[in-house]
Amino acid sequence: MTSSELWTRATADRYDAEESEMSSAAVLGPALAFLTELAGDGRALEFAIGTGRVGVPLRERGVPVVGIELSEHMAAVLRRKIDEDMLPVAIGDMATTVVPGEFTLVYLVYNTITNLLTQDEQVECFRNAARHLTPGGRFVIELGVPPLRFLPPGQVAVPFDVSERHLGFDTFDLVEQILVSHHLTRDGEDGRYRRGSSRHRYAWPAELDLMARIAGLELERRVADWDGAPFTQDSAKHISVWRKPA
Repeated sequence: MTSSELWTRATADRYDAEESEMSSAAVLGPALAFLTELAGDGRALEFAIGTGRVGVPLRERGVPVVGIELSEHMAAVLRRKIDEDMLPVAIGDMATTVVPGEFTLVYLVYNTITNLLTQDEQVECFRNAARHLTPGGRFVIELGVPPLRFLPPGQVAVPFDVSERHLGFDTFDLVEQILVSHHLTRDGEDGRYRRGSSRHRYAWPAELDLMARIAGLELERRVADWDGAPFTQDSAKHISVWRKPA
C-alpha cells in the first residue's frame, strides 16, 4: 500500500456523475486519439484506471487495455461497464503492482500521479512504468502545472472552480510540496453543501523528467493539451511522453 488515499464506495458511486464533463466527447476525443496513436498495434496499461473513464472507450477503439487500480470500489464501478475478459484490472498501487506481459503504452491521466504523496513513490511509479514497457514503448502523464504563480505573499489558497454547484480551492504546503484540494459541492436542491478534500504531492515538469531518467526513460515530447498545442510558460497543464530506449 502506498500513501495514496483510498477512494470510498460513496465517492466511487458518484464519481462519474460529478466528472461528466471530463467524459464528454470534446474532452475525451483528443485524449483517445493521442493514446491510440501511441499504443499502435500493442497493448496499453492504465495506472489508476478508476471507473474506466478513459480505459473503457480506449478499449472500444480496439486497443487492448489492462488497468491497475488501488480502490476496489472504483474498480467495481468500472466492472459494471465492461467484462473482466475484455478489460482486466489488477487491484493494487500503481508504484509497485506488476501485471503480466509487456505494453507499448503505459499512461496516467488527470493528475493522478499526485495521489502518490512522496517523491520516492512517484519515482517508483516511473520505474514500474518502465518495467512494463516494451523497448520503444511510451509512458504518458497528464498533469497540471503547480499554480504557485497565483499565490501572492501571505496567501495559501488558490481557487480552481467557482460555479453554481461547486466551489473548489487548493491550499499549499510549499515545504513538502503537498496541496490539499477542498470541495464544497451542492447536493440536491435544498441548498446544502457536501464538503470533501484530498491530498496530493505536486511536481514540476523538470522534476518528472529527472524521475524518468532514473527509470531509464527519455523525454520524447511535451505539449500543453491532448490536441498538441505547444507547451509554454503560461500553460496550465502538460501532456508528457517519455520513451523507453529500443
